[in-house]
Amino acid sequence: MFKQVLEPICEAKFYKHSYGFRPNRSVQHAMARSMFLINRSKLHYVVDVDIKGFFDNVNHTKLLSQLYTIGVKDRRVLAIIGKMLKAPIAGIGVPNKGTPQGGILSPLLSNVVLNDLDQWIASQWEEFPTKHKYSMNGDKYSALRRTSKLKEMYIVRYADDFKIFSNDHKKAWKIFHAVKGYINNHLKLEISPEKSKVTNLRKRSSEFLGFSIRVIPKKHKYVAKTNVSRKNKKRIKQSAKERIKKIQANPTWQNIMDYNSFVLGVHQYFAIATHVNIDFAEIAYALLITTYNRLRTKGAYEVPRSPPYVYRKFYRNRYKTFKIGKHYLYPLRDIQWKMLRNFTQEICDYTTIGREYLYKPLNSSIGTELQELVNSTLVVSNLEYADNRISKYSMQRGKCAITFSLHRKYIVITLYLELLVERMNLKILLLYMNGHIY
Repeated sequence: MFKQVLEPICEAKFYKHSYGFRPNRSVQHAMARSMFLINRSKLHYVVDVDIKGFFDNVNHTKLLSQLYTIGVKDRRVLAIIGKMLKAPIAGIGVPNKGTPQGGILSPLLSNVVLNDLDQWIASQWEEFPTKHKYSMNGDKYSALRRTSKLKEMYIVRYADDFKIFSNDHKKAWKIFHAVKGYINNHLKLEISPEKSKVTNLRKRSSEFLGFSIRVIPKKHKYVAKTNVSRKNKKRIKQSAKERIKKIQANPTWQNIMDYNSFVLGVHQYFAIATHVNIDFAEIAYALLITTYNRLRTKGAYEVPRSPPYVYRKFYRNRYKTFKIGKHYLYPLRDIQWKMLRNFTQEICDYTTIGREYLYKPLNSSIGTELQELVNSTLVVSNLEYADNRISKYSMQRGKCAITFSLHRKYIVITLYLELLVERMNLKILLLYMNGHIY
């Protein structure tokens, strides 16, 4: 309940390049932003600052002050949040710092704490005020490079894991010490000296969100090269081995689906790495003997002849894999690279401009129908149902989720049927199939 109240207030104020635990943002967006800064802005120096035990060391007084500053003015709400933060922990007692581990509010509160850092770094260059108003940010940055001694810097943050990109080695070290002082003095947190450093991406790689990032020469320029990090390669191998052993001991449908879900999950996550094909070829080769020796008596090792629809959708190459019973194991080696795409950073569910970007793809007729749904005279006893009905219709752009056919002409009939359902006190499900309502 508190998250539903606090999230709209905080989301509207958060920095646009903060991607962790936020709606409309993901790891893929954070990586896309990093690739843009490396490839287009040519920022090849990275400041890595690791906050020591971030979730365990958040200052309660500072956090409540930040909540008040960001727009949560009700002192009763702040008092209850303060009690949540001081909820007793078995074996430890009442904590005097940190956020509850696994708490629903903790991800949101972590973004509140580090939002000050985001805004401070942005104010040093990206949002630095100028006397002249520029029509494009590129013109503004060009003028700042010519006429000022400001240090060019951009932050990309995912929860407590963040990187600051710069274009010069000396500037990067100055940024490092400035950020370290800000975190110590303003946020009352400490950094880990062993894990905090400045990296020249042309010489060494840097890890971020499970990926290894490096800059390599290509023709007459430098481009970003991303791989699955070494740690994650080891984790994937170990997790795959454990699941293969389970299948060997008990070749049931559940164990096979567990393995397939794991393979599909790591493929979907790491598919954005530029050299993902090479990485997973190495992983598959390392597991080849183990897989064959453990499963050769459990099924046939073959090229799938008539695999099910889900298999064909994600895996189109003719790689050999095991067929156990009626089910094929998803091949680790078979992965398709996905191009990273940036998105409009102003997208937000809780700002006027952000909602406009979300509604632009909708057809004008869909907007009219949504207005009819909003203004319908039907008295719905369940507010959650009324809200979800509008959201679902908007998300599907007026199309049936089953047949993908437009059913805009049936909206009046739908409202009438819902009225009958309400009067008869019945709970039924309306389905659109082939242009008809069932």
